[in-house]
Amino acid sequence: MRCWIARRAPSVPASIERVSLSEFDLIDRYFRSCGASRADVRVGVGDDAAILECPAGAELVAAVDSLVDGVHFPHGSPPASIGHRALAVNLSDLAAMGARPAWALLALTLPAAEESWLAEFTAGFAALARAHDVALVGGDTTCGPLCVTVQVLGHVPRSSALLRSGGRAGDVVFVSGTPGDASAGLAIEQGRLPGAGEAAAYLRERFLYPAPRLALGECLRRHASACIDVSDGLLADAGKMARASGCGVEIAYEEVPVSQELARAVGAERARELALTGGDDYELCFSVRPPQVARLLSELPPERWGYTRIGMLREGPGADVVRDGAVMSFSHSGYDHFPTST
Repeated sequence: MRCWIARRAPSVPASIERVSLSEFDLIDRYFRSCGASRADVRVGVGDDAAILECPAGAELVAAVDSLVDGVHFPHGSPPASIGHRALAVNLSDLAAMGARPAWALLALTLPAAEESWLAEFTAGFAALARAHDVALVGGDTTCGPLCVTVQVLGHVPRSSALLRSGGRAGDVVFVSGTPGDASAGLAIEQGRLPGAGEAAAYLRERFLYPAPRLALGECLRRHASACIDVSDGLLADAGKMARASGCGVEIAYEEVPVSQELARAVGAERARELALTGGDDYELCFSVRPPQVARLLSELPPERWGYTRIGMLREGPGADVVRDGAVMSFSHSGYDHFPTST
């Protein structure tokens, strides 16, 4: 089931030349209308700050992430993918809160203002923004090593946001999609995994163009006790959700979903390891009170919404994976930008 896979951004004509632009030309040509047009934007791109109208009875939800060349994406990645991912990772954070996105701000640091790169980048950003009715309302451009910072603002009805901290022991844990695909896709991009065939194309797409689970996140406000987006690895992020909820988590190894493409590319055992420890999937991991599980399955059929039961929250700390009654050992606990030596 691939209903959550995003389509590639529109291609850019080869006739576009590489020429330098002034900062003001860059803004006018590429960012003034990059995104959806919304009636709640009183003042957008072009002034010192944006003026936005929040819905009555709603709370504002904000998320910000930076993508750095060579850290969050391989050097030389398709510009359309960089634009798409820069927005997608923030939309995924809002999805995990059950929020509806509305506005975005973009701070773009570029080595040079080249039209061919900018045209592809904005095509990738704008396609995803318009798909989710997100207006670009401001930002900044500067010269330097390639770095993309996006802030997304959205809203939820008052006191209805999903949090990591709402779970409790006994809650059932689910995950959307098939984690591990993006990690394999990154390995293909980096040349660490063979990249031929349909399976490889699928896995590359999962890394280059992740699809934030916004519709699912909004629906989960009626069902989930806690939620987190899977960016640093399923095992690590499920552990973060459990810890915030004052619990531990136990994941059933055999229940972790794996795509056929991932299994074909790396084998069944390695596929499930990547599903547990690989990052960049931007799926949702969430918990549900046991009495609410039947209602969840009825109102949001898993075969339509693409999620799988994988374990439960428990008393005591820690995140364990259990196979045939035995606890498995995993050395990878999730991506850390500032790891400490031991």
